Amino acid sequence: MYPQDLYYTRDHEWVRVEGEVATVGITDFAQKQLGDVVYVELPALGTQLEVHQSIGAIESVKAVSDVFSPVSGEVIAVNEKLNDSPEMVNQDPYGEGWIIKLKMKNKEDLNLLMTSSEYEKYVESLES
Repeated sequence: MYPQDLYYTRDHEWVRVEGEVATVGITDFAQKQLGDVVYVELPALGTQLEVHQSIGAIESVKAVSDVFSPVSGEVIAVNEKLNDSPEMVNQDPYGEGWIIKLKMKNKEDLNLLMTSSEYEKYVESLES
């Protein structure tokens, strides 16, 4: 149900790691909870982020939610397509709906995150 090659947070962000680059987005569970996404606030390139620091917000028809950085590092890319098509977060949360890419400062940050199966159990505990 949740891609196995990703890491997950209790705040429902995911991370895909390729070398020193971490791509960050929100999970399918999170986008379903939010409903139709109408706006995504993106950080500036070069922003230095620490673990659990807000990277911006996602606004939906239901609510505005902060998105937190799962790892520390420097913002090296933002998904500019979300400016015109924020609904990509709903349609493809693990693909075209990614939010930022970070050059990771400390790979040890990944040890604080959940695996796919751990996240799935976490979500199940929230729904029961």
